[in-house]
Amino acid sequence: MTGIDLVWAREPIPAGRRSVFLAGPTPRSEDVPSWRPAAIEAITLAWTGPGPLTVLTPESRGGVRAEHYDDQFAWENAARESAGAILFWIPRDLATLPGFTTNVEFGHDVRSGRTVLGCPPGCPNPERNRYLIHLAHHYAVPVHTTLDATVTATLALLPPPHPPVPDT
Repeated sequence: MTGIDLVWAREPIPAGRRSVFLAGPTPRSEDVPSWRPAAIEAITLAWTGPGPLTVLTPESRGGVRAEHYDDQFAWENAARESAGAILFWIPRDLATLPGFTTNVEFGHDVRSGRTVLGCPPGCPNPERNRYLIHLAHHYAVPVHTTLDATVTATLALLPPPHPPVPDT
């Protein structure tokens, strides 16, 4: 059975499942659209299994934000750490999606061997992704300019599924 299981911010992170974390700037206001629904759709279309894939999004179910910053911070770090692959998509717009936290997260995860960087050249401030692209190339992290190519490369990084444990 294949499919996508979506896990929202601060929800329990399933253990032992193949998973992708969607890293990148998060809208801070309701009038700024999120890029993550398009990423989830692209992952859903590209995923062929075997088995389900867990997609971890740092956005909150129903838009309900964390009461405490530490709760969001802890969940995002745990989710990125547990993910088999981390998709960084950075449609940088200094006015609405600056991605300053994303810069730090990418710097933290760039050497993990589990990251893919996507930077669309048509975003409002593509020049602000130049350093991240250079850093990615330095550490042999795949870099793509479309969301579909970024998704494909991210799914290719996933480790094979664990064989089932026989009943004893």
